[in-house]
Amino acid sequence: MNDSNLALIYNTRPTQTEVPDTLKEREDLRQLVIDYIQNNKLCAPLGLNELKHHATELLKLNGWSPQYVDFAAVLINNALWRETVAAIPYNKRLLLMPQCLRSAEKCRAPIDEIGLLCEHCGSCIIHDFKRQAEDLGYAVLIAEGSPIVMTLIETGQIEAVVGVSCLSTLEKVFPYMEAGAVPGVAIPLLHDGCKNTAIDTEWLWEAVYEISDNPSIPRLDLKKERERVDAWFTQEALESLIETEGTQTEAIAMEWMALDGKRWRPFLTACTVSALTTDTKIPVQNIQRIAVAVECFHKASLIHDDIEDGDEIRYGQETLHAKYGIPVALNTGDLLIGWGYQLLSELDVHADLIAALINSASHAHRIMCLGQGEELVWSKNPRCLSSDQVLDIFRKKTSPAFDVALSLGAMLSGANDSELECLHQYSEAMGLAYQIRDDLEDYLVPGEDQHRLLERPSIIMALATEQAHGQSRHLLMRAWQEPDVRETEFDVIMALFKDLEIDKNAHVLMTQTKTRAIDTLTHLQNTALKGLLRRVISKIFGDFDLMGCCNDSQTRHDSDPDQGSTAAE
Repeated sequence: MNDSNLALIYNTRPTQTEVPDTLKEREDLRQLVIDYIQNNKLCAPLGLNELKHHATELLKLNGWSPQYVDFAAVLINNALWRETVAAIPYNKRLLLMPQCLRSAEKCRAPIDEIGLLCEHCGSCIIHDFKRQAEDLGYAVLIAEGSPIVMTLIETGQIEAVVGVSCLSTLEKVFPYMEAGAVPGVAIPLLHDGCKNTAIDTEWLWEAVYEISDNPSIPRLDLKKERERVDAWFTQEALESLIETEGTQTEAIAMEWMALDGKRWRPFLTACTVSALTTDTKIPVQNIQRIAVAVECFHKASLIHDDIEDGDEIRYGQETLHAKYGIPVALNTGDLLIGWGYQLLSELDVHADLIAALINSASHAHRIMCLGQGEELVWSKNPRCLSSDQVLDIFRKKTSPAFDVALSLGAMLSGANDSELECLHQYSEAMGLAYQIRDDLEDYLVPGEDQHRLLERPSIIMALATEQAHGQSRHLLMRAWQEPDVRETEFDVIMALFKDLEIDKNAHVLMTQTKTRAIDTLTHLQNTALKGLLRRVISKIFGDFDLMGCCNDSQTRHDSDPDQGSTAAE
C-alpha cells in the first residue's frame, strides 16, 4: 500500500464537519455504538429514520455533538450487519468504491457506463483494495451507487456489499439497500468534495477480510429457497406427497396446483422456517407439507374467486371454471381445501402442534370467507361505502392469506407469542397495501378493470366519494348503487377521478399502509426473518424498479468536484 500518498492526503485536508476529526474519536464512537446496540437489543435491518433516531439518542446520551448524527447512523448500521456480512462467503460479496479515491492528478484509467476501469498504476489506494479483494473472490466496482449493484443483488450473484462513499451519497443509496434488506458495511469518506478524498483504511481492510463460519448467524439463501419451493410443485413431487385414488377430479386438481404462479405464500412459509431454525433441523417433509398446504388453500381461493368475479383468464390461460364448468371447478376447489387440512394433519409433530396449526389455518379461512362474503353481498345490494369500510373488507379477504403463510411456518419453528403477533400485524398491513395497489393499478391501466372499480367495493371509489363535493359527490353516491349510472356516466366519473388526483391520494394511502407494515418489523429480533419480510415488501411493491443512483461520469468528477451526487427519481 502506498502509505506516503495516504499520509499526504490525511495531513493536508481536514475531515468534513459531520465526521469526528481524529481516528481515536472515530474508534471511541464505534465502541459506544457497539455498547448501545447491546443495551437496546437492536436488530437489523433498521430504516433510515430508526437509525437516525438511535444515532441521536446515542450522541445525546454520551455528550457528543449532534453534528455527527449521520456518521453515527452509519456506524450503527455497520455494527448491526457486521456478523451477517462476515458469514457470507467472499465470492458472494461486492466491494463498491467511489472514483473520488483515485489520484486526480495521476489517474488515467478510463471510465465507462459501469464505472472506473482501474489500470493498477499504483498511484492510489484503489489499486491495492481492488487487487486484494478480487484475489479473495469479491466482485469489485469503482462507481458510486451504480444501478448494476441492485441487478447483482436481485439475481443472487451478490448477497452483501462492503462500500465506501461520502455521507450524502450513503444517505441517498441507503433506502435501496434497506428496501432489499441487503447486508452491508459502509466506510464513510473523511473529506468533502469528489476529489482526492480519503478513508480510514484499516476499517475497510477489516471489513473486506472479516469472515465467520458461525452457523448460528442467520443467513437466508433466497435463490435456493425459491428453487426448493418450486421443486415441490412439479406434478411428480405433488403426487409423491398427496396420495390419490386416480380419479379425474384429482388429476384436474394436481394440474391446477402445478401451474406456474408467483407462489409467494409457500415461499414465505419455507423462508420463515429457515429463518427461525438456524440451530434446529426440521424434517424437510414437514416444511414441504405445510408449504403445499398453504398453496392448496390459496389455489382453492383463486378458483372460487374467479367464479365469483366472472374471470375467464388466469396464468395466461382459461380459468378452471371456463375450461371445465362451474360445478367441476367448485368441487376441485373444495378438494384442494381438503388436501390442505389433510397435509397439516399428517405432519410428523406433536398432536398439540397439529391442532394449533389447523386452528390457525381454519381461522384464516373463516375470516377470508367473511371478507369475500361482504363483497358478494354488497354486489346484490350495493350501497355507498366509506374508505374505512372498504379497507375492512380488504383486511378480511386479503390479509389472512399472508398471515397463514407466515404463521404456519413460524409455529412449526417454535415461534413465541410476540413473534406471532408481529407477523399478524405485518400481514394485516401488507394485505391492505397489496389490495390498495391492485385497485390503483386497475385505475391506471385503461380497460375493463377500470369498469370493475365501479362494480365492487374499491378504495378508488371510496376516496373519490369522500373528497368530492356538490353534484360530483352526488353522482358518485348514485354510481355506488345504480349500475345504469356507472355505465352511462363512466367517462364523467373517470374524469372526476382525474380532477381529484385520486391516483395520488390512493398512492399516499398505499405508501402509509406499506410503511406501517415495515414499522411492525421493529419488534422482530431475528435478522434473517426481518430482512426477508422487508425484502418481500420491496419485491411486491416494485421498490427496486425505482432504483436510480448517482451519476458516475468522469465529466462530473473532473469538471465540478464540488457538485454533490444526485439520485434519479
